[in-house]
Amino acid sequence: MPQPLQLRFVKSADDLSALPPSPAEVAVVGRSNVGKSSLLNALARRNKLAHVSKTPGRTQLLNLFELPDGTTVVDCPGYGYAAVSKSMRAGWQQMIEGYLTGREELVKILVLVDGEVGPTKLDVQLLEWLRAEDLPYAVIATKHDKVKSSLREKRKKDLAAGCGLDKGEVIWVSAAKNVGVDRLADQIRNWLAE
Repeated sequence: MPQPLQLRFVKSADDLSALPPSPAEVAVVGRSNVGKSSLLNALARRNKLAHVSKTPGRTQLLNLFELPDGTTVVDCPGYGYAAVSKSMRAGWQQMIEGYLTGREELVKILVLVDGEVGPTKLDVQLLEWLRAEDLPYAVIATKHDKVKSSLREKRKKDLAAGCGLDKGEVIWVSAAKNVGVDRLADQIRNWLAE
């Protein structure tokens, strides 16, 4: 049976400098409400590891989780919708960009895109920025279960094209139905071990 990621919550930080060193790290980024916390819980097979909220924009800090080998996963604040002030949103953006460009331990940035909605303007902007900064990323399409099976093939092609990728380069998952979660967990382990 595939092993879940044995993630343990370590700390929340409001700045890159507050994070402890790590042998290797994977970051999880995406729009508010894309299902970051649900996916982290599914990867660890634990319901209460990351706080899942009905209100988008609840993750406001860099949340650091550690695996038994000392490698780490960071859950970043969601971008896009959040009922907070513009100045606070701008502060988050600075914090996230500073973290993504300044964290030497970072081996992969998981960009979560809502499989039901497809890439939004903000998702596309983020991907363009990551390419411009030459940062290593992978696109993970969430909510596989919400896409009607008759539309899945077309959606997979359209979503990949919208992200500027080939269909095979996008990993599809459903935290609710556990689709692709074990495959992603293995992939994360591989990235952290490289």
